[in-house]
Amino acid sequence: MEYHAQPQVPLSHYDIRRYNKKEAWLNYWYQIDAILRLEKQRILEIGPGNKTVTDMLCKAGIEVVTVDIDSGLKPDVVASATSLPFEDNSFDAVLCSEVLEHLPFEKFGIALKELRRVTKRFVVLGLPNAGGVFRFDIKIPILPRLTAFCKLPFFWKTHVFNGEHYWETGKRGYSLAQVRKSIESSGFKILKDRINADDPAHWLMTMEKI
Repeated sequence: MEYHAQPQVPLSHYDIRRYNKKEAWLNYWYQIDAILRLEKQRILEIGPGNKTVTDMLCKAGIEVVTVDIDSGLKPDVVASATSLPFEDNSFDAVLCSEVLEHLPFEKFGIALKELRRVTKRFVVLGLPNAGGVFRFDIKIPILPRLTAFCKLPFFWKTHVFNGEHYWETGKRGYSLAQVRKSIESSGFKILKDRINADDPAHWLMTMEKI
């Protein structure tokens, strides 16, 4: 399938009542927390969507430059993740969540190298993670909540392009181990990565360029 970088969804897709679902807010929180923990001043956000995360980071005093392929979303810069129009080491950190699965996997390494080039040190990367979820919660008054969580990847499923995602971790050919290998071969060390019990559809990681 020949790939051409272009918007995949209409602007109505980002309507706040439909796009900002309860599950999405959990994912936003983890993205914001990951960036705030880095204590950096200027970041590049690739794929800001309706700018919910952007706005929260700005309120926290962070300078955020946004990039998207869709000019209708009014990013600061219209560009693709595979060709970022910035000088080397332009940003303290880069946030790129739920974006790179919209590119064919053969473009994944190209995009990663661009993220590595424009950041001084850190990248926070989020990817979708397919699989079955098994979760058990116990909450006793006064004591903290106890959560047991397990996820079974859909390793037997072959991903079929659905108009948006070209691939997803957890499916055949895209195991976490295989994707980690691609990330590390692009010049990154994964400092922290996690699939959270209350946000099981996403894999979020903090990476450092080496």
